[in-house]
Amino acid sequence: MKVNELLDLKGKTAIVTGGAIGIGFGISSRLAEAGANVIVASKNPEEDRVAVEKLKANGWKAMAIPTDVSGEESVKNMISGTVDAYGGLDILVNNAGIYPEIPLKDMTLQDFQKVIDVNLNGVFLCTKYASQQMIKQGRGGKIINVTSIDALHPSMIGLAHYDASKHGVWGFTKNIALELAQYKIYVNAIAPGGITTPGTQKLQQSTMPAGVDIKAMMDAFMKKIPMGKFGDPDDIGKVALFLASDMSSYMTGSQIVVDGGVLLT
Repeated sequence: MKVNELLDLKGKTAIVTGGAIGIGFGISSRLAEAGANVIVASKNPEEDRVAVEKLKANGWKAMAIPTDVSGEESVKNMISGTVDAYGGLDILVNNAGIYPEIPLKDMTLQDFQKVIDVNLNGVFLCTKYASQQMIKQGRGGKIINVTSIDALHPSMIGLAHYDASKHGVWGFTKNIALELAQYKIYVNAIAPGGITTPGTQKLQQSTMPAGVDIKAMMDAFMKKIPMGKFGDPDDIGKVALFLASDMSSYMTGSQIVVDGGVLLT
């Protein structure tokens, strides 16, 4: 196959959870550009609407299905709505995630559980019902889980719940890759490092408890990046396109680190 054929997603349908802003929109954009029908699925209907308008303005195919990935019925509705609209499902990108910074001494069980519900339970629910649909169709599929470099090494204080969730997603990715390979459903992960998004900008502007200097922590993190800069959502979008396409035809159970080299330090 020629390169343009390997990257062609025409006729494929993709769900991108948290696909309206930041990394999610970077992924939605690249998959839509490659020809996929893209379902933008997040909890914010207005952000979904704006994202779909932007995608359609480029002549790409997209629709919104507002979804709470931590709710089983909401996830079922996302899958059934996708199938009703486009006749099937070929690609799932589990991108939705939250990362409220809370030091352990201030963290409640409810704080911890909320992050696990979205970041880990959400990946489980979306993968469970998406893979059922893919198996039923009998034509394989691609599942891409957005983890983090925090799945491999902690980045900063205040993200213990986040790090626990992302380690969990990486373990889940590998095990499910084993289980689903027989159906030609291939499961891989992307581990972003520092990416400039509305979420990371909010983190930099947040107020931490006494004794925790968020600006100093972010400055120290920047100094560890050999490339000397934060990434852009499109840096993740391009890797997601690679994993969603036939360019990654002999890959499953892998995690691609996209971090400007920070883990080298």
